Amino acid sequence: MTVSTADLKITWEKLPDDFILDEEPVENIDQPFLAAALREILEIAGLILTGILVAPNMGICATLNGKLVIKAPDWFYARNVQPLSSQEIRRSYTPNLEGEVPAIVMEFLSASPNDEYSSKQTYPPGKWYFYEQILRVPVYALFEPAAGVLEVYHLDSSVKYEVQPPDAFGRYWISGVGLFLGVWQGTKAERTGYWLRWWDDSGEMLLWGVEMVERERQEKANVQQQADRLAAQLRAAGIEPEA
Repeated sequence: MTVSTADLKITWEKLPDDFILDEEPVENIDQPFLAAALREILEIAGLILTGILVAPNMGICATLNGKLVIKAPDWFYARNVQPLSSQEIRRSYTPNLEGEVPAIVMEFLSASPNDEYSSKQTYPPGKWYFYEQILRVPVYALFEPAAGVLEVYHLDSSVKYEVQPPDAFGRYWISGVGLFLGVWQGTKAERTGYWLRWWDDSGEMLLWGVEMVERERQEKANVQQQADRLAAQLRAAGIEPEA
C-alpha cells in the first residue's frame, strides 16, 4: 500500500528478518510498570482478544521515500492484526500491512529532553509528526508520571492533533478501545505514585489482579463476620447455631 503526503511517498513494508533493531534501554523504571499495568487490566477483563495487539516499546514501521522509519511508543493498542505463524516472533509492527493503524499510542514523559512533541518533517521525522501525519493515529496520549499529568490529543478532520478535554471526572473516552482512560494515584507492587487506568462506559474502574483478590478476600471476610454476628445472636437467645 502506498499513500502520498505532499512530497512524501509512504509505503508499508514488513521489517526484513535480518534487520537489527536498536536495543535501547527504557529511560526509567516507571515505564515498564506503567505499560504492564495498562495491559494487565485489559487482559484480566477479557478485552485482549484475537486480532488485538497491545505492546510496549515495539517498533512501528513505515517507509518514507524509500527510507525505513521505526518509532517505538511506550505503549500502543491496535485492532485486526494478522496473526503470526507458530514459528514467528513479532519483532515490529507495520500498519496497513499487518493490521490497522493503532487506535492509540502513548508516550510516558521523563525529565530529560524528548522527541514526543517534535513535528520535525525531515528524515528521521519527529514522533509527533510521525504519529499525526504518517501513521495518522486517532489518539495520541502523553503522560508525565511524576506529576500525574495526562494530555490526550485527537486527530481532527484536517489531520491535526487537537487537545481533547477530559470529562467531568477527569477521564478521556478512547473510542478505539471502548474504555475511558484516566489518572489514578496509589500503590501497586513496589511503586507508589500516579498510574494510568481504564474505566468502563458505566464509570466502573477496571481492577488489577491483586485488587480483585483483595476484593474477594474482603467479601469473604464480610460474609464470615455476618455469620459470626448471627451465631452470637442465636446463642444469646439460647439457641445453638448449626455447625
